[in-house]
Amino acid sequence: MALSKFLDPKNDVAFRRIFGTEKNKDILIHFLNDILSFTGKNAIQDIEFLSTIQDPDIASKKQSIVDVLCRDSTGVQWIIEMQVAKTKGFEKRAQYYAAKAYSRQADKGDQYHDLKEIIFIAIADCILFPDKAEYKSKHTIRDEDTNEHDLKDFYFVFIELPKFPKTKEDQLSSIVEKWVYFFRYADETSEEELERIIGSDLIIKRAYEELNRFNWSEKEFIAYEQEIKRIRDEQAVLAQKLDDAKHEGRQEGRQEGRQEGILIGEEKGKIEVAKNLLKAGISIDVVSQTTGLSFDEIKQLQAEKTS
Repeated sequence: MALSKFLDPKNDVAFRRIFGTEKNKDILIHFLNDILSFTGKNAIQDIEFLSTIQDPDIASKKQSIVDVLCRDSTGVQWIIEMQVAKTKGFEKRAQYYAAKAYSRQADKGDQYHDLKEIIFIAIADCILFPDKAEYKSKHTIRDEDTNEHDLKDFYFVFIELPKFPKTKEDQLSSIVEKWVYFFRYADETSEEELERIIGSDLIIKRAYEELNRFNWSEKEFIAYEQEIKRIRDEQAVLAQKLDDAKHEGRQEGRQEGRQEGILIGEEKGKIEVAKNLLKAGISIDVVSQTTGLSFDEIKQLQAEKTS
């Protein structure tokens, strides 16, 4: 396959370039309306970008805790997050960010009736909910008995890219599918394929143009590559921990001096690997594939860890 001229939108630098800048806010507005099927009077007309830093300690380190935070013309706040790898407690982190943004609205007084809705959208290049088949899930607070939606101020949308079933541009049948395909396959897309993707959705073309590597300055491209290096370094550390745990397990087995001891050591090694992976926030299905342990065994390790 020829090298695509388009960069990877899952890269944080590229993601913020497309969805987190004033000059491209029409792309973000289009994306939000498309993902939530907002049309007519319900459609977002304008947005204002807010500071993504909500914690003084994080601010002092000049770090961001979310990728994009904005407010539309009705006062509703939107948090848009690109999640590259499964991390421990991401679902709780999503709720924390939403609660933080919600509570900050009351900083200037206790006018609770004026608090506006918080909508959190996560695009994840990993499996967040192994038991769910669909790639897009929507979460609200509902009455358990009647399913009535009385508490309306928190709304979460998760898009799990690995679950997206379509791999060819001619399979796409909706604007939502075009956006999901964009996130998953943009850096593999050719110009010919792009023409078939665009159709009448010219805003998609704008998003791809922002990923055109020939439109990036040298400084911007260096920042993009540094983000790639950071992710790879984190993956290398995790891989080393995995190797160390396997080696430790083998050593324990050999010290037994018998075949039974070796088998026990290997089992201990698997358990140690599983514990380390769980500690790093890796999903149960990936831990199972890596170690050979069953889902029930891994869930038991989780239970022991939290008890």
